[in-house]
Amino acid sequence: MTTGTEDSRRKRNRCLLCIAAGIIAQTIIIVLFVVFVLRVKTPKVRLDSVAVNSLATSSNSSSPSFKIEINAVVAVKNNNFGHYKFESSKATFSYKGTEVGEGTIAKEKAKAKKTKRINVLVSLSSNKVSSHSELSSDLRSGNLTLTAYAKLDGKVHLLNVLKKKKSADLNCTINLDTKAKMVRVLTCK
Repeated sequence: MTTGTEDSRRKRNRCLLCIAAGIIAQTIIIVLFVVFVLRVKTPKVRLDSVAVNSLATSSNSSSPSFKIEINAVVAVKNNNFGHYKFESSKATFSYKGTEVGEGTIAKEKAKAKKTKRINVLVSLSSNKVSSHSELSSDLRSGNLTLTAYAKLDGKVHLLNVLKKKKSADLNCTINLDTKAKMVRVLTCK
């Protein structure tokens, strides 16, 4: 009779051991899921490319000026497992701290683990640039350096249950060759 009791005790212990191992395995899977899948990262925003549509300059020392129309492609890279839905935003272009133009980044959605590209048409003008600035020498040299900034506010939607607010910043420097009418260098932080 003792062997029957020992057998049932062994079976019970094995069953409890299997249940404990299952609970531990599920806990590990849940922790890994939360750490790697549900971790919300800030999307990255960059200028993918900038094309000069038209460019007119005057390097006259008394009243230097430029009028430029560019087509900028804004890339929103979403590394999350859920989509990133962001509101419409303004992209501001500046010359040495003075705003020379702005474009609208339309309200969009970047799918999970994808990059969304948005075309932004911008007209740049030196109307607000002080005549005392270095604009005349920059235009004579053919090298015009502009900066672009935008902030995208939106939410990352995970599993259609969890929504986390995230803001992504675009901060790029554009070196324009005014003589060749093209972008020489485009760098983003």
